[in-house]
Amino acid sequence: MSATTTSISDQTTAAAGRFTRWQQMLLWLITWAGYLAIRVIGPTVRFAISWEDGSPGSLEARPYVYSFWHDCMIPAMYLWRALKIRVMSSDSFDGEYTGRIMQKFGFVKVRGSSSRFAVRALLGMRRELEQGWIVAFTLDGPKGPRHVVKPGPALLARATGVPMAMFHIALTDAWVLKTWDRLVIPKPFSRALMRVGRTISVPSDADEEQREQALRDLQESLDRCEDFANVNVRKAGSEKFPFCKRMSQ
Repeated sequence: MSATTTSISDQTTAAAGRFTRWQQMLLWLITWAGYLAIRVIGPTVRFAISWEDGSPGSLEARPYVYSFWHDCMIPAMYLWRALKIRVMSSDSFDGEYTGRIMQKFGFVKVRGSSSRFAVRALLGMRRELEQGWIVAFTLDGPKGPRHVVKPGPALLARATGVPMAMFHIALTDAWVLKTWDRLVIPKPFSRALMRVGRTISVPSDADEEQREQALRDLQESLDRCEDFANVNVRKAGSEKFPFCKRMSQ
């Protein structure tokens, strides 16, 4: 069983066999509408980053297995753009346009040759980690339950020896959609605070109890990052949480 990364053109060709012409047109429209909306709003959002002791300390540091909640996917997509971070998403209609939008921001979608998507994607993510890349999971996606961890990152951390990291992004002003994840869309000129948690390692010989503990630690860390970001987001731009500067891509 092999896994590969795919370009947008390859992805479009593959989608032709899975979606109707009407769906393919909708995918094109949604992809461009979503990309342009984020591209217009993103530069107006002012981001600050707070690093816990023992966290990676830099957006560029790699490799790491990152996790975050699905609801802050849009601000994360803009802040982490152009870093060639490896992501996985489902083969559903929603997963297809989400993956295409992310690719336009410099993320790389991992695919494989097996019909068992979850297995092939995890194998692909493992290969990318072994090559030194960052991989990232919207950990409660694609359909929930909301803010409940899943075992994928811990499995990869155990298999590769690469530590897990996690973050949450809070916003001062946002539209909150009435979706399962309560997806947030930054309002123009809002402020954002990303809190990044300290890394968690999973031993390669971890037994069942150690694996369960790693999941509990991951859940606790994500909850802690979320609480911290929500409490302190209005201090973004202060001396304690100065705004960060990112490249203009």
